[in-house]
Amino acid sequence: MEPVKIDDVQQLINRFANKEVYIHLETTNGSYASHFDEKFFNAGAFIRNAKVEYELGKIIGDPPSRVGLKLGNLGWIYAQGITHYELDDKGRLLMAGHDHQGKLAVSLQISETPFE
Repeated sequence: MEPVKIDDVQQLINRFANKEVYIHLETTNGSYASHFDEKFFNAGAFIRNAKVEYELGKIIGDPPSRVGLKLGNLGWIYAQGITHYELDDKGRLLMAGHDHQGKLAVSLQISETPFE
C-alpha cells in the first residue's frame, strides 16, 4: 500500500460509482488490547460483502482522510482515518488507516466481485 494521494484515490473511487459493488468496512481500536489492560474499552465494526451501488464517492482531508460513499436516498457509507491505498491485482480498491504504530485502525475496500 502507498500513502494516500487525494487525486489518485478520488479517480479510483469514481471508477466504481454507479455500479453494483461489494464493500468491506472494518474498524478496530485493538481487538487484543484488553488482554494487556483489562480496563481498556475495545470497540470495532465489521461488514463484508455488502452489495451496494453508490452514486457519489468522495475522499477529503489531508491524510488521515475521510471517505464517503453516497447511496442515493438511502444514506452513506463513511470511513475516517484513511492513510493508505492500493488497487490490487484483482482490480479492488483497498483503503486502510494505520495508527502511529502502524497498526490497522480502519479498512474500506471496494470490489466488483465478492471478497473471499
